[in-house]
Formats: sequence, structure tokens, C-alpha cells
Amino acid sequence: MLILVVEDDDSVLRFISRGLREEGHTVDVCQDGEAAITQGGLQPYDMILLDWSLPGQDGLSVLRAWRSRGVISPVIMLTARDGQDAELLGLDAGADDYITKPFSFEILLARMRALLRRVSSVHDQPLQQVSVGEAVLDLRARTLQRGGERHELSSREFALLDHLLKHRGEVVSRTRIMDRVWQVSFDTTTNIVDVYIRYLRQKLDAPGCASQDSLIETVRGKGYRLKAQEEL
Repeated sequence: MLILVVEDDDSVLRFISRGLREEGHTVDVCQDGEAAITQGGLQPYDMILLDWSLPGQDGLSVLRAWRSRGVISPVIMLTARDGQDAELLGLDAGADDYITKPFSFEILLARMRALLRRVSSVHDQPLQQVSVGEAVLDLRARTLQRGGERHELSSREFALLDHLLKHRGEVVSRTRIMDRVWQVSFDTTTNIVDVYIRYLRQKLDAPGCASQDSLIETVRGKGYRLKAQEEL
């Protein structure tokens, strides 16, 4: 794979880049935000590892700049910040995963493999577009078109909707969603699944849609269900 590592700490940068090269990957590196914004848009990287704390523009600013410019490479954010609020900030900015420092290299590789599996499961689908109610999901561009509005989906939103589509008409539990979309065991202290379901509803449903009429049903005590097309 071609991987971009953005990290200002020399020792951490050497640790990650050396390990990735030993695994057979090609690695480009950046150590400040401004250079990273430019480098990330030069070519389609298979994976980007992005530190939060950078000189110049921080990781969140870099990530928002990439996404606004159409950079769709999978991004794992690396940070010493802990806690749900920090994780949500990173994911909302467009990160696909989030790893708290310090971490082992084996854990980093495992998270990279898990993210690539999620991305591959979407791109392997033969269809280019799927109807979701009155919206149309473009599988290649990762966008939703509803009426005259076009919404870009973050990689996590896309993976969540993809999972619901694969089990359309079925009730999918929060535990199963966390396992398949986030690749982690369910944490009862986080509402991250509910947060991302809300993001999808805002893009899928008509303005002012009542909760009981949403395309994504909440099945109390069980999980969520994406209505089958014939039900609409």
C-alpha cells in the first residue's frame, strides 16, 4: 500500500514509518499541517495516519481541508487525547478510525486491516447506485442525492449505511453494528451508534420527517431497521 504518515514527533514518526516499510508498504511522511494538506491531495493514498497535534494547522483542520477538497483516502487519527468527546470530534471531522497513544504497532496494523476490509466491502459491490427511499446512494462517490440536495458521506456513515443496506428489512442490534462497522466490542457508555444513525437520518429523510416515519426505524430494546424499498 501507499501510506501517508503525518506526525511531528520524530521518534513516533520513525517508529511507524520503519515498521510500515518493513511490512512492505511505501511510506510518505509529513511533519506539519500545511505540508500535509498539500501532500494529501497530490495522489490517492491507500491509507493516511494523521496525528492530531501538529505545528501550523492541527490534525482536525488538515482533515477538514482534505475532505472539503475531495480527498477520500481512509484516515486513522492518532492522538494522545482520550475520551468520547475527542473521539467524536475526530470522527465528525472525517476520520475513519481513531487510536489513542500510546499504542502497539500490532494494534495499529490490526486497525488498518479492519478499516481496509470495511472499505473493500463497499467497493466490491457490483451496483453503482442504490435507491434508499427517495434518496439515491452513489456507491463509488459515497454521496446521497435527495431531491436537489447532494450530501457527502463520511467513511463511517458510508460503512454504517452499507451495513444496514446489506441487512435491509432486518433488525440490526447496536452490538452488531459496533462489531461490524467500528470493529470493536459494544461499549455501553457510548452513544456513538445513535449519533451516526441521527446523521444518516438527517440526510435520508425529508425535512420535518416524524421519527416514526424515518427510513431507519428504532426498534426499542433491539436496535435499528432500514425499511425495505417495497415498504415505502
